[in-house]
Amino acid sequence: MSRPGASEAVAEPVIYVDADACPVKEEAVRVAMRHRLVITFVANQGSRPTRDPMIRYVYVPQGPDAADDWIVEQAVANDIVVTADIPLASRALEVGAHVLGPTGRRFTRDSIGMALAMRDLKQHLRETGESRGLNPEFSPRDRSQFLAVLDETVNRAKRTATQVAK
Repeated sequence: MSRPGASEAVAEPVIYVDADACPVKEEAVRVAMRHRLVITFVANQGSRPTRDPMIRYVYVPQGPDAADDWIVEQAVANDIVVTADIPLASRALEVGAHVLGPTGRRFTRDSIGMALAMRDLKQHLRETGESRGLNPEFSPRDRSQFLAVLDETVNRAKRTATQVAK
C-alpha cells in the first residue's frame, strides 16, 4: 500500500500503536480488522508476529524515543496513533494525526497543552517525593471506552479520506 505524499489525496488511514506497554492491542486489532485498515505495532521488543498482511510489526532499536520517532516519521494527516505517551501524542498531532490513549482519551490540539503541563507537574511531584507516581489500574471500563472511541475515530478518519478523495 502506498502512502500519499504531502501534495497527494488523503489515503485510507493507518493505525499506529505505540506497542511496548499498550494494554489494548487486541482491541485495536479487532477495530482495524472490522474496518479493513492496516494496523502497525511499533515496539523496542518482540511480540508474536502474524501472517496477516493488514497487521504489521516494526521493531526499532532500544533507546529513548526510537518508537516515537519512527511513528512520527511514518504517520501522515488523518492516520490514527494510539499512545499513552503525551509527548508522542503532541508530535503526532503536529503531523495531523488523530491521537488517542489506551483508555479512550482523545488528544487534540486544544487539549494537548494541558496534558503536557499535567505530565510535567506529575513528574516534578514524583521527583520531589510529594507523589509516589502510581497510575490508576487499567479497568474493563477503560477497555470499553477505548473500543468505542477508536471505532468512532476510525469512522471519522474514513469519512475524511472519502471526502478529500472526491
